[in-house]
Amino acid sequence: MRQLSGLDQGFLHLETANSPMHIAGLCFYDPSTAKEPFSFQAIRDGIEKRLHLARTFRERLVEVPLSLDRAYWIEDPDFDLDYHLRHTAVPQPGDWPTLAAMVSRILSHPLDRSRPLWEFYVIEGLGAIEGMPPSCFATLVKIHHAAIDGVSANDILFALTDMTPEGRNIEPPRRRWVPERIPTAGQLLLRTAATSVVAPFKLLEVVPKLASSVISAAAHLPKYRENPPAAPFQAPRTPLNVPISAQRIWDGTIFPLDIVKRIRKAVDGATVNDVILTICAGALRRWLEKHHALPDKSLIAFAPISVRNEAEKGQLGNQVSGMLVSIATDIAHPLERLAAVQQNTARSKSLTNAIGARALTDYTRYVPSATAALATRLYTRMKAAEAHRPLFNCVITNVPGPQIPLYSLGSKLVAQIGYGPIFDGMGLLLAIFSYNGTISIGVSSCRRIMPDIADFVSFLKDALAELAAAAEAALTEEEVDVLEPMPASAPKRPRRRGEIPPVATAT
Repeated sequence: MRQLSGLDQGFLHLETANSPMHIAGLCFYDPSTAKEPFSFQAIRDGIEKRLHLARTFRERLVEVPLSLDRAYWIEDPDFDLDYHLRHTAVPQPGDWPTLAAMVSRILSHPLDRSRPLWEFYVIEGLGAIEGMPPSCFATLVKIHHAAIDGVSANDILFALTDMTPEGRNIEPPRRRWVPERIPTAGQLLLRTAATSVVAPFKLLEVVPKLASSVISAAAHLPKYRENPPAAPFQAPRTPLNVPISAQRIWDGTIFPLDIVKRIRKAVDGATVNDVILTICAGALRRWLEKHHALPDKSLIAFAPISVRNEAEKGQLGNQVSGMLVSIATDIAHPLERLAAVQQNTARSKSLTNAIGARALTDYTRYVPSATAALATRLYTRMKAAEAHRPLFNCVITNVPGPQIPLYSLGSKLVAQIGYGPIFDGMGLLLAIFSYNGTISIGVSSCRRIMPDIADFVSFLKDALAELAAAAEAALTEEEVDVLEPMPASAPKRPRRRGEIPPVATAT
């Protein structure tokens, strides 16, 4: 029995009927690389052998009465693997829109808190998805955000896959799995009373850290006077920042990582993440212009940051902080936008480092659970999101994945596209995941806010193509100047070291 962290508990408090707080990953597999034919039973047996590799599989929540304290994880005495595994097929023609509609419906439903907080879907009938093998199948893994963050989700992925088609030898658990008794309300309240006694003394431990963060941040503020980094509640109002509905809508796209690596060379100091932010900003510009709602001021995105250290690798739960970034949606030219994003992320990282990236995870432990629960309920019921400027406009989360092929029972993992939760006042989350030379962007919203989500995905592709063309033109000009100096009277003939390949997507 172990208690949730303050941050993990926060995701429970944020959950409402309209805002289920799970994350998910849709994985596509090519069964032609497997020795044995595909079968749902084989997948079920493979998962059963790996249950001991991640505690999330068999742990369920036990919540303290009246939310007086943070909840606990216990080994579920009623664990039933078959409850969590679902087998389904996409209706014909088995194309991308049909699959996206099915995934959207699945993601609209919250997880059952009386059971371990995950579901695993095996999806067949995908014979008409562009860019995927005609015999492919998909798996959709849906897990509550209180149990894992984006980085620990990678640990789940590795638990369920292998690095070769032949697989690996899964060592049996060192001890027999023993479920726990569900504690009574009285036992939980006694634990709450005990933790309340020691909480003030633990709070004293973090006061010096808090003081240090405040002093460090104050010392850095003067250098940001003329061009300050993004701040909370400074984001412009947009159609994305209103109360959400219960109907999730999801879509996504995939493209080669090499394109992004090539583009970043066009702006000194730009990173892969800067390029991704710029692509997302370009799509947002197009979508807001379509709805006649593009603000003069740039949108602000929240970018989660993993603060998981080496000692914490392999642990589940959330170890994340984050920073606010102005993504330059007010700049039309794609390369100028990339340069602005590069500068904005550098400033935001500098300030975040000054404050301390772990500050969020450290201080949330001391927020009274009952107070946090009441505050989130009131915020939703009173539609408070309509009464103030947005805290930020959207979330853009980038999780680096493995750059080697993975396999499940011999079937090669072709691609993975992510999903993340939204909430009142923040109706768009873009989940970025890199894997084996590809990058995917998963788009999560609700039907009230983005019924035209397919258009937004199309705008992502347009923004990538536009940025790639601008970067290629700039890089070609540089290469001509550097590689082929000629007399002023002679015409310059471009000689390219490597063109950006055409944009390839799965949709």
